[in-house]
Amino acid sequence: MLIDPANVLADMIEAARRAGALTLAHFHRRESLEIGIKGPGDFVSIADEQSETLIRDYLLTRYPDWSLIGEEFPPVEGVDTSYRFLVDPIDGTTNFLSGLDYTITIALRKAGETICGLVYNPVTDEMFTAQKGHGAYLNGRRLTMRDSVDIGQIVVGTGLPTPNLTMHAGAYARLDAIRAPIGAVRVLGSAANCCAFVACGRFTGYFEQTGFVDTAAGILLVEEAGGIVTDWWGRGPEFFEKSGLLIVANRATHAFLLEHLSRVEPPAP
Repeated sequence: MLIDPANVLADMIEAARRAGALTLAHFHRRESLEIGIKGPGDFVSIADEQSETLIRDYLLTRYPDWSLIGEEFPPVEGVDTSYRFLVDPIDGTTNFLSGLDYTITIALRKAGETICGLVYNPVTDEMFTAQKGHGAYLNGRRLTMRDSVDIGQIVVGTGLPTPNLTMHAGAYARLDAIRAPIGAVRVLGSAANCCAFVACGRFTGYFEQTGFVDTAAGILLVEEAGGIVTDWWGRGPEFFEKSGLLIVANRATHAFLLEHLSRVEPPAP
């Protein structure tokens, strides 16, 4: 079946906006939500589950033969496994439960390649979208990243890993290695939002170990805005999609992070 990615992206946007309205209603009465714990620092609420169910039902009603991987429920293996949606119904559940910004992110993969995606912040009503070969946008405005930046103006996003992640050890050593010469380090609590911030220039770079479902759309945003995406040793998607060890950045910040992270981390296999 021939498909137009722009039409699918429009359906993804509608699904995200509907999920945004649903989760925002929960957000404003979050004190009454029951909270489950999936692991260290890893929470889930009925809002996560309802958001994923809404997105799943909306997209698979329109594309019933396709596959889908979400954060809260088992994957759906469709008749056509070459097309696969990746859905994080609330990226930043701890933020969500604390009254901080969170995001909804959806990507569409075709034969192992991300062809379109979005990151939506319902709190600020910011919709970041990208289609491969057609650019990245924030609420319809095209995004173009700067290649260079003075070292004192570098702003890097990251996260502090929980003990269930392989790169938990050394987290503070990595922060110490990059912190002194640059402008700032910030922790947003949403990997998808960090990627979106790089694409629109609020951050000049971001590194973390995180899940690919969280970042597939954000990676495309950064690439389409003119940024660079590798693992911590400069390697491509065959490595970072599996390991989750990700650098997304403009060219100057990418070179800085590669140099300084390598002082802390031995090369991964």
